[in-house]
Amino acid sequence: MKTCLFALLLMLVTLPSSANQRIRFASSATYPPFEYLNADNQIIGFDIDLAKALCQQMKAHCTFVNNPFNTLLEGLKYHRYDAVISGLDITEERSKTVSFTSPYYENAAVVLASQGRFSSLQQMKGKRLGVETGTTHQTYFQQHYPDIIAVPYDSYINAMLDLQNQRLDGVVGDVAAASQWRKAHPDLAVVGQQLTDDKYFSGMAIAVRQDNNALRERFNTALAALEENGTLEALRKQWFPD
Repeated sequence: MKTCLFALLLMLVTLPSSANQRIRFASSATYPPFEYLNADNQIIGFDIDLAKALCQQMKAHCTFVNNPFNTLLEGLKYHRYDAVISGLDITEERSKTVSFTSPYYENAAVVLASQGRFSSLQQMKGKRLGVETGTTHQTYFQQHYPDIIAVPYDSYINAMLDLQNQRLDGVVGDVAAASQWRKAHPDLAVVGQQLTDDKYFSGMAIAVRQDNNALRERFNTALAALEENGTLEALRKQWFPD
């Protein structure tokens, strides 16, 4: 009897608990207000605060790594981290290789250019538009506006620099990010209407490996709790005041 009790206690001690779980997130910290580096070279932003709130809800310890956007899903595949949270849109193509949580942010995109230069995307035929490599923005313009030259960048920070230096005619980004860019550069204006095609802009979510459905469901449970207790809405208001 004592031997059985000792074996049971040993099993309980050695079983991993959620409180001791370490979740490794990857982001591409070049996309404020979702994720970016502050003056102390720390990753901050809406996605980062959301990930921390999820880990607190799940009683887990989270860490973050900063990688180029177009390498994030590849690194996830090879177990370099456990999840990707980086303004990542749910798409049919991406869903072939990763599993997504429930969406946590409804998304749309806009094109920015110098005020008064273009009133519609049709007027940008033959013009140079900055896009980040591997994004749904890049895919959307390649497939729907092939007459606009989609110029790939490793980060939107570099694309915005080239737009300001007139090496680009426009830049495309998500509405929340574009709002930040316009505050910093009031000479920019939105070209045409918001882009809302659900095939490309169906909402942002966290990506996990397809063989890690347990983590995805834990994220979904925690997301639902944060929505219910008002934490998620408070984060949206903090980072997207407009």
